[in-house]
Amino acid sequence: MTQDTSLRFREFKMPDVGEGLTEAEILKWYVQPGDTVTDGQVVCEVETAKAAVELPIPYDGVVHELRFEEGTTVDVGTSIITIDVAPGSGDAPAAPAAEVPAAQAPVAEPPAAEEAEPKGRTPVLVGYGVAETSTKRRARKGTSPVPEQAAAAAAIQSEMNGHGVAPGAARPLAKPPVRKLAKDLGIDLATVTPTGPDGVITREDVHAAAAPAPAPAPVLAEPAVAAQPAPEPVAAGARETRIPIKGVRKATAAAMVGSAFTAPHVTEFITLDVTRTVKLVDELKADKNMAGLRVNPLLLIAKALLVAIKRNPGVNAAWDEAAQEIVQKHYVNLGIAAATPRGLIVPNIKDAHDKTLPELAQALGELVSTAREGKTTPAAMQGGTVTITNVGVFGVDTGTPILNSGESAILAVGAIKLQPWVHKGKVKPRQVTTLALSFDHRLVDGELGSKVLADVAAILEQPKRLITWA
Repeated sequence: MTQDTSLRFREFKMPDVGEGLTEAEILKWYVQPGDTVTDGQVVCEVETAKAAVELPIPYDGVVHELRFEEGTTVDVGTSIITIDVAPGSGDAPAAPAAEVPAAQAPVAEPPAAEEAEPKGRTPVLVGYGVAETSTKRRARKGTSPVPEQAAAAAAIQSEMNGHGVAPGAARPLAKPPVRKLAKDLGIDLATVTPTGPDGVITREDVHAAAAPAPAPAPVLAEPAVAAQPAPEPVAAGARETRIPIKGVRKATAAAMVGSAFTAPHVTEFITLDVTRTVKLVDELKADKNMAGLRVNPLLLIAKALLVAIKRNPGVNAAWDEAAQEIVQKHYVNLGIAAATPRGLIVPNIKDAHDKTLPELAQALGELVSTAREGKTTPAAMQGGTVTITNVGVFGVDTGTPILNSGESAILAVGAIKLQPWVHKGKVKPRQVTTLALSFDHRLVDGELGSKVLADVAAILEQPKRLITWA
């Protein structure tokens, strides 16, 4: 009796891991066909327009098919992996035509001898076939390569042989773009140590073989922003390099363009003496109530902004164009702009207005650590109301920041430098910085914006106002 294959095979579709996301790029597969998986096991990492997210499988069973290669952008709702929840109970069905990319459309299966699968699984790089072995494998229904794919596979095999791998020897596994990179850099893939899943050679492996490891990045004075990755080596003779616009970079660009041409920006500046704030930071570092917490000027700047918003609540609002309403927010989700290897992200501290200074320090530390590790979730970047961007970590005095989409204001913090300053009628060396506040002029007029910026500056000049104004 033939088992109903619709009950045996489960299709796991690309979920919407954020709110309203339409697509995601498959960054890495952690499983391959033939692997056993359990409910809740992470099978792949995907990058949305907001963050990188690991996806767990909701089934127990054996991986039957990976529908897309790493690096492919897939629409939400499209099947990306098939799981056999009852292995060994019959032949696998052909993949549904609607779920398979055009380049992988099913063709007639050629007659072949039915032979058992070998006990050891040869590592497979999805979409590139299996390295030659002495044991024949049964062709999978619905996945026989079309002539173009067969030709591509032959070309890849030829290229592999061209890298000095003798026939019958174990051939290095790598994607075509990685092979091209190795060829451009003059690297023999057979000499590269792979670090990818199942022994796959990655771009990073090729770069590591081509150049010595980079020196450790310097520790920034203000750790609220992660260091940018070093640029990739440029092939000799190359006059330009093209980098695909996708993921976080693509989403950031769209948001910035939308914000710049939707919200009329106004930016105001103020230069101030923050010597007392710097001294308070040193005192707080020695306070037992702040032990183990991240204490730096950014913490007090964030607290100063929250107090300024409390004194001027009209700045914390949003413009609803569809409803033709101004939405006044009675909470503050404080965004902190962070530069990560994937691009600029702005996670926010939920209900920052309700947090004590130690609680704010803990939340800020967790936000920074998570961003640096690339573990920021889409939920952490949604619902922000006001943002701080700390350009001072790069030695920049200030800038004219663009509003985070849907928010009313953004505060740019410049570098804190020892400068000559008139203090109590005399010129003395003092710790000085410049702040810049950009705001949506539909929501915030010049008077309100000026009051907010002046209040932040007044608190940082006289930190005791954190007590008297709070």
